[in-house]
Amino acid sequence: MDFRDKLILAPMAGVCDQPFRLLCKEQGCDILYSEMVSAKAIYYKNMNTKPLLAMDEREKPFGLQLFGSDPEIMAEMAKRIESNGYSFIDVNMGCPVPKVVNNGEGSALMKDPVLVGRIVEAMAKAISIPLTIKIRSGFDSEHINAPEIAHIAQESGAAAVAVHGRTRQQYYQGHADWSVIARVKEACIIPIIGNGDINTPQDIIDMRAQTNCDGFMIGRGARGNPWIFRDMKYYYEHGELPDKPDIYEVKDMMLRHARLMVEFKGEYTGIHEMRKHVAWYSVGMYDSAKLRSNVNQVETYEELEELLCRWADSAPEKVIVS
Repeated sequence: MDFRDKLILAPMAGVCDQPFRLLCKEQGCDILYSEMVSAKAIYYKNMNTKPLLAMDEREKPFGLQLFGSDPEIMAEMAKRIESNGYSFIDVNMGCPVPKVVNNGEGSALMKDPVLVGRIVEAMAKAISIPLTIKIRSGFDSEHINAPEIAHIAQESGAAAVAVHGRTRQQYYQGHADWSVIARVKEACIIPIIGNGDINTPQDIIDMRAQTNCDGFMIGRGARGNPWIFRDMKYYYEHGELPDKPDIYEVKDMMLRHARLMVEFKGEYTGIHEMRKHVAWYSVGMYDSAKLRSNVNQVETYEELEELLCRWADSAPEKVIVS
C-alpha cells in the first residue's frame, strides 16, 4: 500500500459516505477511507454498520476505519472484515466527540500509549492487509505525544500513520500545528500522512516543506468541493489553478450527488442528508443564504432539482464559485 505523494480524503463521519467518496474519486482523490465503524457494533452484528462497511470497486484503494479500545475485539473484527476486499484497515485514534472519548475510544487512546501498542500489535498480527492509524497531535496542549504514539504504532506493526495537527482539546478550532507532524516524521520510518488546514495547492507545498510528510489528507476543505482534488493535481501539472466551476457545474454536481444519495440510502434519508451538502456546495455563491433556507423544506429529488435549477437560472450571468 503506497501512501507517498497521494491525495487522501479524510474519514469524516457524516460526510464521507459512499456517494461523496465516489465524487471525490472521480475528481482525482487517490485514497479513500470509510466513515468510522464501531468494532463492537460489528461484533454484536448491529445492522446499522452494514452501509458503513459497503465499498464499491471504483473506490479502491480503500481503507475501512474501525474504532474501539479492546485489543481482542479490534483484532477479531479486523480479521472478520478483511475478506471484504479492503486495501487496508485503519484505527481511529483521533475522534474528539465526547460519546466516543468518554468510552475510552477515539482520541482518548492517546492518553494510554501502552494500550495503543497492544491494539496495533493484536490487529496487525490478525490481518494480512496493512494496518494504519489516525491520530491527533495529542489529547490536549499539555500532552503533545503524537511522535511517541506514532513510533509505538510503527514498532507494533502499523504500516502508516495519519496525523491531524490539532489536539482533541482543540476539536477543529484554531490552527493545525504542522510542527508536530514534522516531529512525527522525524520519529518514524513508515509513511506519515499530514492532515489539518489543507485547503489549497499551496497548502500542500507548504506542508511538505515544513514537515517532509509523505501523503496529504484533506478533510473539511473537501466538503462541498470535490473539485479540490482536481485543482491540486492540475496545479502541480500546469503551475496554475483551473477555472472554477460556474453555478451550473455546481448545480449539476449537487444533483448528481443527490441521485447517488437516493440510490444508496433511499429518497427520504438521501434528500434530508443532502441539505447539509447543498449548504456546503453553495457557500459564498449567489443567494446562498436563501438557498440554504429553502433546501430545508425539500423532501424529494424532484423538489430539489426544481429548487436548484431555479436558483441557477436566476443567478447573474457567469456567476463563478468564490
